[in-house]
Amino acid sequence: MPFSLSNKVALVTGSSRGLGRGVAMALGKAGAKVCLNYLNNSEAAEKTLQDLRDEGIHTAMFRADASDQQQLNFMVEAIEEKFGSLDILVPNATPDQPQKQIEDYDADFYRQMYDFFVMSPFMLAQAVLPGMKRRQYGRIINITSEVFHCSVPEFSAYVAAKGGQIGWSRSMANELARFRITVNTVAPGWIPTERHENDPEDAKNEYLKTIPIGRWGTPEDVGNAVVFYSSDEASFITGQTLCVNGGRTPW
Repeated sequence: MPFSLSNKVALVTGSSRGLGRGVAMALGKAGAKVCLNYLNNSEAAEKTLQDLRDEGIHTAMFRADASDQQQLNFMVEAIEEKFGSLDILVPNATPDQPQKQIEDYDADFYRQMYDFFVMSPFMLAQAVLPGMKRRQYGRIINITSEVFHCSVPEFSAYVAAKGGQIGWSRSMANELARFRITVNTVAPGWIPTERHENDPEDAKNEYLKTIPIGRWGTPEDVGNAVVFYSSDEASFITGQTLCVNGGRTPW
């Protein structure tokens, strides 16, 4: 079957709900064994774990703070002990991203954005790359955002961190290509998930008008893009960004 991930092992951080849950579900339906990750919401984590099992997906849950190097190292060790390898890495965990004018941000918030979107992928890569290099195989797919391409105002901390994440991914793609490890990014638009339940309806309506394809994106749309990048069919594609936003950034 095309795009089959049978016998592959995937880790999706921040996968108890939202986009991470959609990515994990898509990877599992493509045949991967899926390692879920959460930090605080154990109820959502247990529900997602059971939902994947109900689909017949081989899955396990791991609790770890995606911004803590020691916890990430322990998690990767536990995954490799349980499954024997880690073939697909999807750093997805994210903190809240409030929109503020530049004067209203503080340095600690900027550092938090950097920790999640640059340092976390970096620390995870350090943990998984020894195994990937030995096997001469690996897929790293970072979940970025259209905000970098669209230069969204009053979002400078998030935009800056996502720009750094894209730059890091491109550099790693060049560095790791000789090991047959690809590094790509998926850049979703605004996709309503649990995180956006309280967002203003007028803002949602105005955004929807700007989507050329005329509908909201879904976590499944993002998950399908990740499945593509994870597959053997994408083995000659690295260092690229795929915008999943209905055509808002056609370039």
